[in-house]
Amino acid sequence: MDLDPLWYKKALIYELHLRAFHDSNGDGHGDIPGLIEKLPYLQDLGIDCLWILPHYPSPLRDDGYDIADFYGVHPDYGTLADFQRLIDEAHKRGLRIITELVVNHTSDQHPWFQEARSDPKSPKRDWYVWSDTDERYKGARIIFTDTERSNWTWDPVAKQYFWHRFFSHQPDLNYDNPQVQEAMLDVMRFWLNMGVDGFRCDAVPYLFEREGTNCENLPETHAFLKRLRKTIDAEYPGKMLLAEANQWPADVRVYFGDGDEFNMGFHFPVMPRLFMGIRREDRTPIVEIMQQTPDIPESCQWALFLRNHDELTLEMVTDEDRDYMYREYATDPRMRLNLGIRRRLAPLMDNGRRRIELMHSLLFTLPGTPVLYYGDEIGMGDNIYLGDRNGVRTPMQWTGDRNAGFSRADYARLYAPVIADPVYGYQSINVEAQDRVKSSLLHWVKRMIRIRQRYPVFALGTLRFLPVENRKVLAFVREWEGQTVLVVCSLSRFAQPGVLDLRDWAGMVPVEMIGDTPFPLITDAPYQFSMGPYMFLWFRLDRPLPGGGRA
Repeated sequence: MDLDPLWYKKALIYELHLRAFHDSNGDGHGDIPGLIEKLPYLQDLGIDCLWILPHYPSPLRDDGYDIADFYGVHPDYGTLADFQRLIDEAHKRGLRIITELVVNHTSDQHPWFQEARSDPKSPKRDWYVWSDTDERYKGARIIFTDTERSNWTWDPVAKQYFWHRFFSHQPDLNYDNPQVQEAMLDVMRFWLNMGVDGFRCDAVPYLFEREGTNCENLPETHAFLKRLRKTIDAEYPGKMLLAEANQWPADVRVYFGDGDEFNMGFHFPVMPRLFMGIRREDRTPIVEIMQQTPDIPESCQWALFLRNHDELTLEMVTDEDRDYMYREYATDPRMRLNLGIRRRLAPLMDNGRRRIELMHSLLFTLPGTPVLYYGDEIGMGDNIYLGDRNGVRTPMQWTGDRNAGFSRADYARLYAPVIADPVYGYQSINVEAQDRVKSSLLHWVKRMIRIRQRYPVFALGTLRFLPVENRKVLAFVREWEGQTVLVVCSLSRFAQPGVLDLRDWAGMVPVEMIGDTPFPLITDAPYQFSMGPYMFLWFRLDRPLPGGGRA
């Protein structure tokens, strides 16, 4: 295992749901032993770290984010002993594991809430946020606008309203109570003692409520999060905290603190702008959001993603851009949810191989740690006829056999139907088939991951956009400790010309990194090139050595 305390800056993270990955016992649900069986596949893919969606006991009304016991494993997935074995087996293969730390809320089935609602004199009563009126905190927005009309819900047992920022079956914890803070620190310690390598912290902006504010990003919230980090650093050095804070870059910047809050934070706003850029055939949305992204402490890192288990969120775009995205990517109303689009990468790209590759190229070359979503490496499709966000959480497609090789259960027992449509069906889109064909998307993703990992400049380097008169072409340079990489992308469906001013690197040789092919020497003259549709080029800039070699 890499002992570098900043391992997360150079990692490649793979997000998966236990329920969806592989079923080892034939009950129709993926489980921990099933994931252990597939660790060789993940190791061969080239990823460094697994991000596992909630594995806790839960009523599963929000796919596990409604936790009923912070100290257990959902019986569908296995046992604590299975979880320990997973960590051990993953570490043997050099793979780290991060899990979910859902700090904001519990399930309404959690014993804490049941005790709180049933006895007003219980010490647990104050572990949640209660009110005799639903008029408090009017400045807080409603996040799940499709399903919730208020952040307050009347509880007939407690005879008071309780506060929730998400679903009404997920009451928020009251972080003004010191016992709640201690309880969450103990939850964290429990899983770190088992050996997990960090946490993706769910919904961190909403921990405290204050009248007259929008109840997001409050100083009290940051104070608790710094305490969380301080505890980890003191007791479990080398572990990592990743923030889910769906905010503008300047607002997320605060979650890094002075390098003493989160190690990593998702860069939510860049994701929809990648989709906008490729559909508009214009680099402007991508360049603008990256230029609005503030610097972060040296020890911190952004996390980039194309798609994940949630809807493609459009909260951090303008109303005009949101309408554009709906018009271009979600023509069927069933594709929309809350303020987003519930579709996978391949359908969003109309299954266009070149566009899928270009999106991965941007993911792998822009500053930040890439986070891959399970199944996107083979171009899996989605099912917009399933409720909520379940359409992008269907079983992994391993083979063309029964149930896509995911489970031996009868089809009707599967937790969700496998994708079986003519375009994305498991009969044609599956790991086994793509493993046999060297030109498959799976092999292409593996190859690009390996190239990226050979060059730390992609993980650690600075970013400098280059001016190109043709706005359909995006060009930028990454530099780090003597390594210089030039990336040029065409966002257009047609062939495009381009001219680059590369005088700052005159005398160097651009070497195309996939084929290790040298291109003409850079001089003081404009560097002219032409690009095919959705084409991208990764160049390593080498300095010629006397005698014809390159440094």
